[in-house]
Amino acid sequence: MTRARQVPRWAIYLPLGVYLLFTLVPFYWILLFAFRKTGSTALVPWPLTFEHFDTVWNGAGFGVFFKNSVVIAVLTVILTTVIALAGGYALARFSFKGKGAIMVLMLCTQFVPGAMMLIPLFDIFRATQLINTLWSIVVADAVFHLPLSIILMAGFIKNIPVELEEASWVDGCGRFRGFRMTVLPLLRPGVVAISSFAFISSWNNFLFALMFLNSQDQFTIPVGLSYMLGEYSVDFGALAAGGVVAVVPVVLVFAYVQRFLVQGLSAGAVKG
Repeated sequence: MTRARQVPRWAIYLPLGVYLLFTLVPFYWILLFAFRKTGSTALVPWPLTFEHFDTVWNGAGFGVFFKNSVVIAVLTVILTTVIALAGGYALARFSFKGKGAIMVLMLCTQFVPGAMMLIPLFDIFRATQLINTLWSIVVADAVFHLPLSIILMAGFIKNIPVELEEASWVDGCGRFRGFRMTVLPLLRPGVVAISSFAFISSWNNFLFALMFLNSQDQFTIPVGLSYMLGEYSVDFGALAAGGVVAVVPVVLVFAYVQRFLVQGLSAGAVKG
């Protein structure tokens, strides 16, 4: 037997170091501008200043933008998760004509860019008087998340033996209660994976919020950041502080769900 050649340590750490350099330098740069005093050219933000955060939170209205983004993200997560659970259960547990075609059609919707749907969605929301309301963004985000979420959820549910539900039915549970008591607790990694992607996508969504919201008290953080770019000048400190405010919730969500994320995605990818 030939002995496997040992890879030298530098061949591992050098590419990782280059990758970390390209990844972390932009984050350091945004923190530098956010905590550095206006007019300073130091490469270390010392002494720290929070004047830029005060400017964006109180002066630029980021407190309102932050609240709107949280409301949209939370409602989108709830709507997406509930419908994905119902749709995924139907695809995983029932056999009916056209099930394969429905799944193919849902997958095909993922190839449609959001920009192509702006005019139809705008007409629908105008007819239903949802323009310039947060619900227009919630519905649009949920519609685009649902096809993939339903397919992934169907994969999660297929990996749970149906005999667990049948045992609960024998014990007197109905289908809904049996699902809630036996299947739902086992779906936690899948629910966390779907919910986290829905949250991050809706939190960062810029196009829908820009098109469907037209009053400042309804703006989200991405739209608020875009309005901080002046025609002739840019307050880089305030813009960086706004970027930090936008990034912190996403980082916290990933820090919490990362232990479930890989497990959930790999479970949903397994063919039932």
